[in-house]
Amino acid sequence: MVDAVGPEVTLFKPGDEVFYAGSVVRQGTNAEYHLVDERIVGRKPKSLSVAEAAALPLTSITAWELLFDRLGAVPGMSLDPRTLLITGAAGGVGSILIQLARRLTGLTVLATAARPESRDWCLALGAHAVIDHAKPMKEQVEALKLPPVDLVASLTHSDQHYKSIIELMAPQGKFGLIDDPAEFSASAFKAKSLSIHWEAMFARSMFTTPDMIAQHHLLNDVADLIDKGVIRTTLGENYGTINAANLKRAHALIESNTSRGKIVLEGW
Repeated sequence: MVDAVGPEVTLFKPGDEVFYAGSVVRQGTNAEYHLVDERIVGRKPKSLSVAEAAALPLTSITAWELLFDRLGAVPGMSLDPRTLLITGAAGGVGSILIQLARRLTGLTVLATAARPESRDWCLALGAHAVIDHAKPMKEQVEALKLPPVDLVASLTHSDQHYKSIIELMAPQGKFGLIDDPAEFSASAFKAKSLSIHWEAMFARSMFTTPDMIAQHHLLNDVADLIDKGVIRTTLGENYGTINAANLKRAHALIESNTSRGKIVLEGW
């Protein structure tokens, strides 16, 4: 909830319920009060609790920008003769990306997940099909007889998977990633004329780009989609009060690579 606003603020007033991901050039959000630029803040979905809403901003901005700004997916198309492959799709970004791609585009959505519970999670969110990224992927994709894999959202372990993903991609496709692979050869993409697209959702706020307010608008769009029942929160675990012990528990689950959706802490 907004506690106070500066003299130049026009989008919000004290008492408004909001949600946002903040900025890496300001203090982090493990604090009771935050100073944040209104251009990267959206209205909180009315139908969600604070914890359910808190699970959404960072991953929603990342997924939205990756899908529409970086990969160039077309919103509103009833049919798009391409497949979007999402690796590590059961995590926070993947959980919202599946929903955005399935509900707002005509793409065929193919997710990857290694565990049965993660597979079920992806299907429940709207993925058309799920393959196991711990096994050879090209054979699994070919067996499904889906439209060509023109778009890829590589969300984790890109250094482990990108060479096998290149094998199954259609020529002139787009490969998007959000992680920081230790080993990554751009020349491997040349033969198929594949383009590489990096998504960093803090880029707009870090460099105060002229289009920084786009994040305000997209968060409002996400809130509308939530309140209309088109998409749902990706809250996976609520670890309770914000304190050192619970923060350590949350980070341990993330580092185990077995989390689904987004982990949230709330209250003091």
